[in-house]
Amino acid sequence: MTWRIARTQGYLPDDLHALVKERGLHASQLFQEAVRSEVRRLELVEEAQRYVDELLGEVGPPTSEVAARAEAIVKRLERNLERRTG
Repeated sequence: MTWRIARTQGYLPDDLHALVKERGLHASQLFQEAVRSEVRRLELVEEAQRYVDELLGEVGPPTSEVAARAEAIVKRLERNLERRTG
């Protein structure tokens, strides 16, 4: 099997480049992993959106009461996260 690899350039700010070099990391491998991770993240976001759209088709949009309750839960979770991460 022959692997074909496309060449592309990536740019890092000086401080990040220095960290990569200090730790002896391979920038090419890091870029590949970052791209794979981002593509997977986007796939999951799209999948979640399809699921939400499907649910909306089945049960309809949330009432204003349900939306307000969900917003309150999100705010509470954000506050808890802020406390934990400082």
